[in-house]
Amino acid sequence: MATYSVSDLGRRDILLMAAIAASFGLSGLATTARAEASLRRTPGQILGPFYPLSEMPQTTDLTRVPGRSGRAEGQVLNVMGKVLNLSGEPVRNAKVEVWQANSRGRYTHPSDTNPAPLDPNFDGSAVLDTDAEGRYRFTTIKPAAYPAGPNLIRPAHIHFQVTGKNDRLVTQMYFDGDPYNSTDPFLNSAGAKQLLITNALDATPDLEAGSKLVIFDIVLYKG
Repeated sequence: MATYSVSDLGRRDILLMAAIAASFGLSGLATTARAEASLRRTPGQILGPFYPLSEMPQTTDLTRVPGRSGRAEGQVLNVMGKVLNLSGEPVRNAKVEVWQANSRGRYTHPSDTNPAPLDPNFDGSAVLDTDAEGRYRFTTIKPAAYPAGPNLIRPAHIHFQVTGKNDRLVTQMYFDGDPYNSTDPFLNSAGAKQLLITNALDATPDLEAGSKLVIFDIVLYKG
């Protein structure tokens, strides 16, 4: 099976990413300003107990499972960003693995004992590559919070494992306004937790109607 990357999305999609970044001022996708800024490494997070046991599918669309006609339940998200090093240079051909719970807060993993239902149209993981400018992009659904112990509910988050030529980073992306952010020990253990919290913005007309846009840049040491 071929590996999918942002370059497979076509010139129109790459221009869209640049236009979105420029209009919202949230990312270094369309400008070198980010390279001139003092970047900080994205804080690391735990791998967690639900890292997929089977090989992750090579896809940029987590909302559909090959061979099934349905689509995953939940709020559709367009997640995009750049993988950079501390100098602001793009990390080309980085391997980006993502995995997450479904819209009910359950992982497709045999160790997840959450009684919430599985979604037959959502496997919840994927692997993709960054392009020559360090860009990545995928479509998914917003995960739900879920119980992780007698007195702990984990906020909604998406796991990332990014492997460059020199570095590997395991981290998690969280959502602004989640009521469980303030009590999550993993998020609050991060030295610069604000770098892990994103906003789900209204999509532009070029994106799927009703979907949301999330921009999440990831910074490695050397790349």
